Amino acid sequence: MMENSLNIIEKMNPNQKINYDRVFQKVRESWRKEEVRPKILLHSCCAPCSTYSLEYLAESADVTIYFANSNIHPSSEYTRRKIVQEQFVQAFNERTGHQVQFIAAEYEPNVFLQMVRQKHLENEPEGGKRCSACFELRLDLVAEKAVELGFDYFGSALTLSPKKNSQLINEIGLDIQKIYSVNYLPSDFKKNNGYKRSIEMCREYDVYRQCYCGCIYAAKEQGVDLKEQNRAAINFIRNQK
Repeated sequence: MMENSLNIIEKMNPNQKINYDRVFQKVRESWRKEEVRPKILLHSCCAPCSTYSLEYLAESADVTIYFANSNIHPSSEYTRRKIVQEQFVQAFNERTGHQVQFIAAEYEPNVFLQMVRQKHLENEPEGGKRCSACFELRLDLVAEKAVELGFDYFGSALTLSPKKNSQLINEIGLDIQKIYSVNYLPSDFKKNNGYKRSIEMCREYDVYRQCYCGCIYAAKEQGVDLKEQNRAAINFIRNQK
């Protein structure tokens, strides 16, 4: 039986901030002791976030990347990031001998936009309640797919980014675990110089690193020229054919 991280967390000091990388290491140690290699469905928002996350996990687990990001705008940018993600997985496998799999969810931007409007989150600042709701929307999809396909764990590479609240992401994941019959895999991939290593790997693999998280609200807040972004993405896609 696969280790449930909630059992580990319950034994920790409730007055201390949870180190989710340490929780992961204890979960991984349980795999080693039981001589099991779990199946993990790992949500990835983009290829850069999947770099070190895969390097960190693939030695001890069978990982499938799940690209589920209907928040990304415009659609051309979504397609570009999906292509880059799949290309990185292929290159990573060729270079390391691993057999990481890749799955992409349906692109349904209206689901994300309707959620934002229904919850009146249009004017939330980047990193605020809109982002929390977006994390929940995507992690819920990952858990659902993990149950459908029989994975042992679901998780997210989002915790690699220093701009994302990994404590919040892990709390959301653990809450979602209570709804679905699959374990959440806690993580804080930016630990152990993970973010630094991800930048190195992006250079090594020549991975495209986008200039904004993904949604139209973040892009506008950061002053991104979406017309130029769209043109660049379309040109990239054309060059793949």
